[in-house]
Amino acid sequence: MGSKECCGVNFIKNILNVFNIFFLLAGLGVLGVAIWTMIDRYQYVTLLASLTYPIIVYFLLSAGGLVILVAFMGCYAVLKENRILLVFYIFLLVLIFLIEAMVGILAYIYEENVQTELEMNLNHTFLTYYKVDDDKTAAVDFLQENFHCCGAVSFTDWKYSQWLQDEVTDNKVPDSCCKTVSDRCGTSDHPSNINYGGCLHRMAIHMEDHLFILSAVGLGICVLQIIGIILACKLYFKLKNLDLVEDNHLDRAAFL
Repeated sequence: MGSKECCGVNFIKNILNVFNIFFLLAGLGVLGVAIWTMIDRYQYVTLLASLTYPIIVYFLLSAGGLVILVAFMGCYAVLKENRILLVFYIFLLVLIFLIEAMVGILAYIYEENVQTELEMNLNHTFLTYYKVDDDKTAAVDFLQENFHCCGAVSFTDWKYSQWLQDEVTDNKVPDSCCKTVSDRCGTSDHPSNINYGGCLHRMAIHMEDHLFILSAVGLGICVLQIIGIILACKLYFKLKNLDLVEDNHLDRAAFL
């Protein structure tokens, strides 16, 4: 293959079209991960002290949606050989690159610090807001029932809770602590009836694993972005040169 074939406009257009297909698939993947996070793993976000986790998820969701839009726009810009659209396409590629890099780095940093955050705040949240704040109550019950745990550190934490101090109840722990959840099953704290292990460590491992996935997705797609930016820039300058060729009445076909 000759140098003109390797570096010609048609060759770069074909490669950029292939890139946009992979880019579109990557965008659908990013969007899928973000939606999966919101549907399946977002119930306990209200228990977190910082907004870092929801910020990561919403930025990833935005990036995934933007990727799909930009991939179609890129295909149209290549088809029409529109340099103005190509400039906008490159700008959006850079913007998505920055968003995904931020998501990847933020998720990586938060992964290293989530254990500390939970150790500092989770027990206080359990003891202070259970049966006081509806959203936090639902999140605590979801966490205890699905992670098969009781209390932040231990089931004994519950005897210090605001809930037991304020309410008249026979329960020693919430019903969601029970191995088989039923109404008022928390009246007995016998090991045959309730889960004794705390939720903090299990929640930390769960979040660290998921944050690793979010970090890998964000940083992994960044590599793809760099390829697209280089190809789009190369096509832009090729098309600019072609316009100069036409202005000078030279043979355009020789440069394709």
